[in-house]
Amino acid sequence: MRVAGIMSGTSLDGIDVAIVDIEGRRIRPIAFRSTPYPDARRKAILGVSNATTTTAQIARLHFLLGELYARAVQETIRRNHVRGVELIGCHGQTIYHQGEPEAFLGKQVAATMQIGEAAVISERLGVPIVSDFRTRDMAAGGKGAPLVPYVDYLLFRHAKRGRVALNIGGIANITAIPPGAQPGDVFAFDTGPGNMVIDALTAEFTRGRQHFDRGGRLAAGGKVNRALLDTLLADPYYRQRPPKTAGREQYGAEFIAKLKQTELPLRDLIATSTALTAAAIASGIERFVRPRMPVDEMIASGGGVHNTTLMGYMQAFLPDVRIARSDEYGIDADAKEAVAFAVLAYETWRGRSSNLPSATGARRAVVLGKITPA
Repeated sequence: MRVAGIMSGTSLDGIDVAIVDIEGRRIRPIAFRSTPYPDARRKAILGVSNATTTTAQIARLHFLLGELYARAVQETIRRNHVRGVELIGCHGQTIYHQGEPEAFLGKQVAATMQIGEAAVISERLGVPIVSDFRTRDMAAGGKGAPLVPYVDYLLFRHAKRGRVALNIGGIANITAIPPGAQPGDVFAFDTGPGNMVIDALTAEFTRGRQHFDRGGRLAAGGKVNRALLDTLLADPYYRQRPPKTAGREQYGAEFIAKLKQTELPLRDLIATSTALTAAAIASGIERFVRPRMPVDEMIASGGGVHNTTLMGYMQAFLPDVRIARSDEYGIDADAKEAVAFAVLAYETWRGRSSNLPSATGARRAVVLGKITPA
């Protein structure tokens, strides 16, 4: 079956579309394209993400993103001369995620919201859509994330080697796959910030001319403030046992404001935030992965793999681990999450569960997502 996956993550850098052929458990990527968000649309999405806004603004963006997603798929198909897409999986743009229940009107409630209207995508493309993947896992007592570990397991499991699949998007997350693992042996969690903090500080430093630290050059030109780094790493989140998730609610505007209150030069804040991402990943592995399995390889994907300063810090924190990009294993490092939502959509279409309770904390494995017919 030929399936397209659409992913737009917390970095708000754009829309990723991957097209894959799936035959049984064989997954073959055949096309990928990333479409950046124009500045005005990026700012509008940021304006409704963990923010006080209006229902009108959310509703308009919900439908607009459906149009943008459909156009991104059309362009990926056209530019790669692909035919025969039969199904699309769309994660949507997360504007709010609260995986832990909190008191609300007399009840303990968890909540999540991804926007990007599936009916619009289906109507424009004439293909069934699977969307809203997180909610069923949360209804089953899970945190609604991370969901990619199921696909990491399919792609990277090995009979004899312990592997950690790392994704560095806006948030960094890892999937631990023990040697010879069965699905129930896999565990995963968000380690903390990925690119989100670095991106926000970079935009401020460059007055909006750059939305990310290309190649890690700004971080390389700054100095890591060890006292600030130690203070940041003292956050209880890093000691909290998995399953756990992180997002813009922890590492958004309020976090950036607190960093700026230190009055350190922005270059030094960028360098320190880059070290924080690497140190949090290494801490997660040392605290929660190594006690349960050997770590022979780390297979990295996401936009953070292009930040050579970040990757260098991470190798320094984990000197005995071979760190490779997922490209070496046949999966474009920029495409992996879009590939994952194509695979998750395929599992839903087949009526198969694809959350891993060991990763999300759900009471049971469930079929994810909602199907919008063509």
